[in-house]
Amino acid sequence: MSAPPRPCTPRRLTEVAVVVAEADALISLPTGVLDDILTRVGLRDAVRTSALSRAWRRRWEALPSLDLDFPRPKGHRGASKGLRAVDSVLLRCPGRVRRFYAYLDQLHAGRIDDWLIVLSRRAVEVFNLISVDGLIALPSAVFSCGRLTVLRLYGCALPLLPAGFEGFPELRNLALINVRFQENGAYHQLEEIIATSPSVEKLLLWDVEIAGDFTEWVIQAPNLRDLNIRSAGDLGWNIGELPSLHSADIDIRDYLPDRDFAKFLAGFASVTKLVLCTRHSPLNGANILEALPCTFGNLKSLKLYTQFSELSSIMSTFCLLRNAPNLERLKIMIDDGVGQKYEANGEFQNAQWTDGMCAKLQFVQITGIHWFSNELCFIELILSKTRLLRTLSVSHGEKCSMSNEGVVNKLLNYPRASSHAKVLYEVIFESF
Repeated sequence: MSAPPRPCTPRRLTEVAVVVAEADALISLPTGVLDDILTRVGLRDAVRTSALSRAWRRRWEALPSLDLDFPRPKGHRGASKGLRAVDSVLLRCPGRVRRFYAYLDQLHAGRIDDWLIVLSRRAVEVFNLISVDGLIALPSAVFSCGRLTVLRLYGCALPLLPAGFEGFPELRNLALINVRFQENGAYHQLEEIIATSPSVEKLLLWDVEIAGDFTEWVIQAPNLRDLNIRSAGDLGWNIGELPSLHSADIDIRDYLPDRDFAKFLAGFASVTKLVLCTRHSPLNGANILEALPCTFGNLKSLKLYTQFSELSSIMSTFCLLRNAPNLERLKIMIDDGVGQKYEANGEFQNAQWTDGMCAKLQFVQITGIHWFSNELCFIELILSKTRLLRTLSVSHGEKCSMSNEGVVNKLLNYPRASSHAKVLYEVIFESF
């Protein structure tokens, strides 16, 4: 049996009266102050203020703008809680919707058409939708949200662009993850979305799927500062005019086997920070990167996912270093499970070094090393050539070719061009 209700004693009635009086005192605050308070506490708590007193019962419905945030509880894998309330909230509160953020499942996917129509009319600024169980097909109303500043989609299928699409003139952040484009001009559809978003500053394209015949297209955005691309294959993109580009993170696993890799990299010549995956060897020897048509004069930080077991990766690494005269930080993450297939001894690697190479390099970090001879020769070369080096940090991978004691002795005995250079070795103990 449930516990009986608390008796309405005089003390209890007094406490309730005090709460009501305090709430009614708050309701007399200026409208702008109340709106700011209710907006800051979040939608759920704003609705709960209806229970304070009669004066508060419908106050939240008068908010000039709403943030519809439905995050997923920590550890919960399904859809966001509270999605059933979206229709009621949109019906009762006619104000703008600044932000819509939700984890959506197929059970609620059927409502997204109506929601997007309302959101487009309410001048939504941030739309962040994450599918939790398969692709969710979005309606063309998503392209009517012309006031968007942030558009993040995960696990969605986009329709064809409607006739007369005017773009997203205020969009600053575009992120498409596991998003599928339909056939019939899908390549140029993505190109048009980016080109008609002149204010975009951040662009993230992860595992985007484009149906239809392969077609090359161009990424052009005058204000783009950060570009992040991750893909299992070549989706035809070329780098156009990106005069404001500051950083780029590129990981394409089957990389441009039939196109000019050097020309593609030249599109990032102005960046100050570059993350590049080169661990996947080109399909033919003709695509070994030996020269670049540009210099990365602004590049200060370079992070490479690579390995020193094949000639193509070794040559690519040296080529990038030769063309980054102002590089200060270098991080190399070596792919695990790749045996040494090509011997690049000290004489060979020293021949790749040129005057002025790594002249400003100060910090080097190498992770996942196997202590193959090619890797050791590279470490020895860096220590012996870089005069401004402060720190060289090394950690090994799971498969090592020598003991920790032998490694430490080798590292300590390598000559150093910089008197300030410190060698840091991260010891990884095996578990039994």
